[in-house]
Amino acid sequence: MESIQDIEVIIEAVLFAAGDPVPLDKLAEIIGHDKKTTRAIMTSMSYKYQNSARGIMVREIDNGWQLCTKPEFDEYIAKLGAVRKKQGLTQAAYEVLAIIAYNQPVTKAYIEKIRGVSSDSAISKLIERNLIREAGRDDAPGRPKLYETTEEFLRVFGFSSIKDLPVIQMHEIQEVMENLPLD
Repeated sequence: MESIQDIEVIIEAVLFAAGDPVPLDKLAEIIGHDKKTTRAIMTSMSYKYQNSARGIMVREIDNGWQLCTKPEFDEYIAKLGAVRKKQGLTQAAYEVLAIIAYNQPVTKAYIEKIRGVSSDSAISKLIERNLIREAGRDDAPGRPKLYETTEEFLRVFGFSSIKDLPVIQMHEIQEVMENLPLD
């Protein structure tokens, strides 16, 4: 029987080789333990990595686990040139992303009804950046595409799950709307 340390070394190698998040059930299958035990091992590993003098961490993303660099080292990684410098999103793209994140899956028509303007460009940019994806088709006439957020969205914004999104109160939205300079 392998020790916990041996299992952690195996998991570390698997996560490094995978690059993308590995689902908990797949990790459990690989190490030969049930999901509850595997989750406990992963939680322990995540804590150890986070609280040690390392440049990497183990992070849960949408019920999968990933080995990734700690955010405080982004500027050094960027100097390596291996990471493509990403331009910031436009205000329109952030609006569309927020609508999708809080209401997913949604159609383009739903997004445009809320925003009051065309959202084609913002949707295209978000798909290109892998922050949203098509999530099938709606049953409405014309069978419009549905959009949802991706694991990349969770990773970029630091969420483990879509359930981690901050709760927005209606009065907060109304306050913001009242203070907008509308001509």
